[in-house]
Amino acid sequence: MVLQCKTHKEKTEGIVTETEASQAVETKKASTAQTNVNVLEKQFEIASLDRNRQIRIYVPPGYNTSDKKYPVLYMHDAQNLFDKLTAYSGEWGVDESLNQLAKTSGLELIVVGIDNGAEKRMNELSPWKNSEFGEAEGEAYMKFIVNQIKPYIDNNYRTLADKDNTAIMGSSMGGLISHYAIYEYPEVFSKAGIFSPSYWYSEDVFTFTQNNPIPEEARLFLLVGKKEGQGMAENTEKMFTQILSSNHPKENIHIIIDPEGEHNEAFWKGHFTSAIEWLFTNE
Repeated sequence: MVLQCKTHKEKTEGIVTETEASQAVETKKASTAQTNVNVLEKQFEIASLDRNRQIRIYVPPGYNTSDKKYPVLYMHDAQNLFDKLTAYSGEWGVDESLNQLAKTSGLELIVVGIDNGAEKRMNELSPWKNSEFGEAEGEAYMKFIVNQIKPYIDNNYRTLADKDNTAIMGSSMGGLISHYAIYEYPEVFSKAGIFSPSYWYSEDVFTFTQNNPIPEEARLFLLVGKKEGQGMAENTEKMFTQILSSNHPKENIHIIIDPEGEHNEAFWKGHFTSAIEWLFTNE
């Protein structure tokens, strides 16, 4: 659009001036990340995949004025977690939600967000290949988190590094890889937030789950919406039933099937705080 010089009358009748348009663009581009979110300057190499990855870190409000150690939550699709500026279609508001939770209940944790691989996202977030989307890179991606990212975080931040204080969470394909993570690495993760999991991506997830029972103390929070698309709620219910049939304690698996839930960040944001509270406080 070409902006032209406007008369005083045009301006007062609501015509957008060049200055006003510029201010609107700046407002739209303003970051919404809170001051306790940092983007690490260091780029981490996923050596086996020959690509680099950006990491974003949330620390509790009192982190810099205490010597306390904190639990850690690892999350995928970090571009969508903290900042509308980098989010694809809205953000989770993880930083605002946790700042509020710290204020109201004293529950505090560190969040480590791993950026997704853009066009490689589908491959990176599944350990099983798909005839339409191609090769599986989820095994390499999770080894990257467990063997490179977690040691770096534990060495550079005040963390409670044991499995009882380490969780993983994601949505959609991020839900699928979070499911895989707690089953493949039960010695690393004891809690998983599995939001809108893409169980449709591969039937292998059901066989894998059946053959690799997790410890009884492992806690799983499953979330799905009825309006997410064909098979989403049904597959999540199927997985829930399968996990219960493996004798996993019912008190350590929680499922929400939201009749109005849609496949988007607003839906996941709406259930984030309750998932954190259930995973970290209902011991």
